[in-house]
Amino acid sequence: MKPLPKTAIIVLNWNGLADTCECLNSLRTITYPNRDIIVVDNGSSGDDAQVLQERFSDFIGMIVSPENLGFAGGCNLGIRQALALGADYVLLLNNDVTVDPSFLAEMVRAAEELPDAAALCPKVYFYDRPTVICSTGGRVHPWVGAARQVGRGEEDRGQYDRIAVRDYADGACMLIKREALARVGLLDEEYFAYWEETDWCARASEAGYRSYYVPTARVWHKTARSQAPDNNYYFLFRRNAFLFLRKRKTPLHLLSALLLYLFVLGPFYLIRHPRAIRRLPGEARAFLWHLVRGFRSRGAAART
Repeated sequence: MKPLPKTAIIVLNWNGLADTCECLNSLRTITYPNRDIIVVDNGSSGDDAQVLQERFSDFIGMIVSPENLGFAGGCNLGIRQALALGADYVLLLNNDVTVDPSFLAEMVRAAEELPDAAALCPKVYFYDRPTVICSTGGRVHPWVGAARQVGRGEEDRGQYDRIAVRDYADGACMLIKREALARVGLLDEEYFAYWEETDWCARASEAGYRSYYVPTARVWHKTARSQAPDNNYYFLFRRNAFLFLRKRKTPLHLLSALLLYLFVLGPFYLIRHPRAIRRLPGEARAFLWHLVRGFRSRGAAART
């Protein structure tokens, strides 16, 4: 009988001790036997790493980063360790997710049956609304600089019960093949946080792979618990949406998304949701970042 592929689960903790403990306790119930669990403490300000090591020393391997490397950098620490341990698959799992006991077995089974798969994600529900879908993977809309989680906010009535190709696998829970990592590389750390999984899946697609959604695997996500929205969140999210277009799409896509957001979508959203004005400082920084980057790029081109 063929042995089950070795899988490493990577959980990133940053000042989220209670959520991480609940996540790890749910992982104790999983049925898939051939797995390692790697917890990366990403520069937490308190004693999270010490507490996690004490409570779960029989269950996890621990990596402690002295600084916050962002989601991409922290996950890359775990991925390197997983590959060094001989993992055939790497699973990136948000610390504010709890899992169904069979989720990993279902994801690995699907991955083994899909030779062109690079990344796979499960059916993700909202933690506080356990029958309402949070994500079944996503679609990217490059002309408007947006990504949409398929099924978000819908009551689960079985409408997403078939395996399906997606533009990207949701980073809250994403299974990646070792061979794909060897060809595509690690997460792009320039993103720091947000859109890094979208970028990785786009790079995988460019290399001839696909991203899949697996409906028989189920997890529950608390959403936005690891970082409450603030100016830095709005800056990173908007900056990275446009950064993705710079890296993976055409200049026309970027120009279209910038103009639409500046003159149509942004004002329309503010009219409908006046309290969203709190987003402006962060999003203005994002526009300025791209403006400065554009001038630097043109200056560099003129010197060559």
